[in-house]
Amino acid sequence: MKPKALPGFRDFYPTDLALRSHIFNTWRTVAHGYGFEEYDGPPLEPLDLYTTKSGEEIVGQLYSFRDKGDRDVALRPEMTPTLARMVAARAGELRKPIRWFSIPQLFRYERQQRGRLREHFQLNCDLIGEASPLADAEIIALAIDVMRAFGLGPQDVRVRLSDRRVLTAILRYRGVPLQSLPKAYEFMDKVERMRREQLEEFSSRPEVFAPATVLDLEEVSRIRGWEQLESELGRSPELATTAEPLRQAYQALGQMGLAEFLEIDLTIVRGLAYYTGIVFELFDTGRTLRAICGGGRYDHLLRDLGGVDLPALGFGMGDVVLAELLKEKERMPADVSGIDVFLAFITKEDLSHVLALAHQLRDAGLRVEYALSPQAVGKQLKLADARTARLAVVVGPDERSRGELILRDLASGAQEAIAQASAVEIIKSRIHG
Repeated sequence: MKPKALPGFRDFYPTDLALRSHIFNTWRTVAHGYGFEEYDGPPLEPLDLYTTKSGEEIVGQLYSFRDKGDRDVALRPEMTPTLARMVAARAGELRKPIRWFSIPQLFRYERQQRGRLREHFQLNCDLIGEASPLADAEIIALAIDVMRAFGLGPQDVRVRLSDRRVLTAILRYRGVPLQSLPKAYEFMDKVERMRREQLEEFSSRPEVFAPATVLDLEEVSRIRGWEQLESELGRSPELATTAEPLRQAYQALGQMGLAEFLEIDLTIVRGLAYYTGIVFELFDTGRTLRAICGGGRYDHLLRDLGGVDLPALGFGMGDVVLAELLKEKERMPADVSGIDVFLAFITKEDLSHVLALAHQLRDAGLRVEYALSPQAVGKQLKLADARTARLAVVVGPDERSRGELILRDLASGAQEAIAQASAVEIIKSRIHG
């Protein structure tokens, strides 16, 4: 039996790693552009760090065990509890607002499906210590600008935007009792995916949301866009007041020129109970994939996990769904040459000159390879093609006697003699254009 990776885990061959590196580099570039600083934490944490936040039921989804120190531990399934612990440890020293991001590898023992594995990497961006709706706009803009950095526009992706406070106020105004709100949230979150018989089952139990009805919840779930939301908010001055933070964040995103990416959608509830305000999810417009990104405001989480009462918000964006989207939209990175220059030699006496030139070119910042054992020039040039080298340099006794080298462009096949003394500068200029 041949050994292979565990189910839900990935091997990253060089081409796969090139895509992952492209994703990571883009994430870092955009996050740094927003003034975010990168942090990291341990991949193994105390189990109670996660059960405190999500309850004992989460244990079934974790890679958890008892270590040799008789401690209950788990591989991290998410980054926010680690963030809360780290911020709490140095809350007095950290300048607010805190703008941090990380790219952790996360682990969950879940059923595999398209866009979901048992391990993945995730961009986590969190803004801590600021309650203003401008902070919400900032974090949403960051997520959108990541998409833009990958060459995706509003025709490709959309942010579905909501606010837990607004949804709660509307549901309560429509008559949903306080004790029925969790069930109403569940309905709103799942209504798009419900089969007809599931809707009929809710309708057959009018007491669930009474005096509100299932029709009330369906009407709220169909609200799309700011105009339709305004119509609903017009039912009561209190509703309009509740929506003011959402309005300010929405307007700020419009002033940034990002309005085309936004869609008001109150069915975005977010499954995690700790969200307290504006929430959002980012989807491909064709809705063929899972959510690319999701997040929102969680103003009480740091207090509950770390004992530090600071407003906070953030999002997570996984690499698995994002990679699927980039492939689907043909936004994969262009093939990057494995090397810039391949040096070939004709005789054993030419090898010392190849070694010297290789080191000079590497010192100049170029990627260089040469054959590690004597072989025919044709075979060496085949290796250069296999390495997708941009240029090949042939070093031979006749050329050396004239103080020259042969430079070949492997894409066009054109070749020329260049002065050996100027080889490094000439080759650099051809590579860098």
